[in-house]
Amino acid sequence: MWLGAEARAGAGWASQILLYGDLPKNKENIIYLANHQSTVDWIIADILAVRQNALGHVHYVLKDGLKWLPLYGCYFSQHGGIYVKRSAKFNENQMRKKLQRYISAGTPMYLVIFPEGTRYNPELTKVISASQAFAAQEGLPILKHVLTPRIKATHVAFDSMKDYLDAVYDVTVAFEGSVDDKGQRKEAPSMAEFLCKECPKIHIHIDRIDKKNIPEEQVSMKRWLHERFEIKDKLLIEFYDSPDPERRNKFPGESVNSKLSLKKTLPSFLILSGLTAGLLMTEAGRKLYVKTWIYGTLIGCLWFLSSRSSAEVLPTADVGPRRKHCVLTQASPGSAVS
Repeated sequence: MWLGAEARAGAGWASQILLYGDLPKNKENIIYLANHQSTVDWIIADILAVRQNALGHVHYVLKDGLKWLPLYGCYFSQHGGIYVKRSAKFNENQMRKKLQRYISAGTPMYLVIFPEGTRYNPELTKVISASQAFAAQEGLPILKHVLTPRIKATHVAFDSMKDYLDAVYDVTVAFEGSVDDKGQRKEAPSMAEFLCKECPKIHIHIDRIDKKNIPEEQVSMKRWLHERFEIKDKLLIEFYDSPDPERRNKFPGESVNSKLSLKKTLPSFLILSGLTAGLLMTEAGRKLYVKTWIYGTLIGCLWFLSSRSSAEVLPTADVGPRRKHCVLTQASPGSAVS
């Protein structure tokens, strides 16, 4: 379950969390922009949010197809997820209206966007090459360890909430140990690998950017966003490729080994464990569990079909290459939705 996994990571049971930069202690209304390389990235957003007592404020911009996940698709739509369609079916007004409803209701905002639009996987060389070719075509610097970011979701979100936001968090994530025997970067850990302690350390670099320092016009913001990804790329080049072994596997500057106290993690762990065990230890509970997934899937599909006309929302990107996200299994739905 999502909270259980977050609690494990925060308590240090799964991975060591090393924070760099400036993560404020107090909650704020923010847009969270990060590089995207694994389903674990979704849990990392929660790892940061819980350290600001903002876990319940997290909203995600999600690929439209994820709304069909059994139970979770419907649940997260009702709890602030913004499902988005891609370029040809882009509907800016729908996203603006949804964000405006949150603002009008005074909803705390921790909006997570991955501007690359899909996960970076060094083994998918065609995706990387196409992204780099697009950057060259646009006269933009070519990036090595991230994909060329897209602007539309970021621009619409910032433009819709600029008077409501406090800042933008520019987050760069690197997974220690994600290199092969030759020192070449390999695919980032999956959710299962993360939960099975196959990712010893996660390095998270946070830049808090005051909203007054962010250009509002879309063309200027596009340049600004690419510049932010150039900074990410330099951080990741240093992390993975530095010729000095002493500078690899860390970001520049001091890091903090961030742990959560048991009072923040133990209650959710005990509640989720108790509920799950209570269901699975009895025959009636097991039957209820299976039926909940089956009928929940059917109800979720019917719900989305009935509301399809109002669910058309903005894609996370407007241009450039992309590949499909993996559709997650029951074991890790929280990694793609929240």
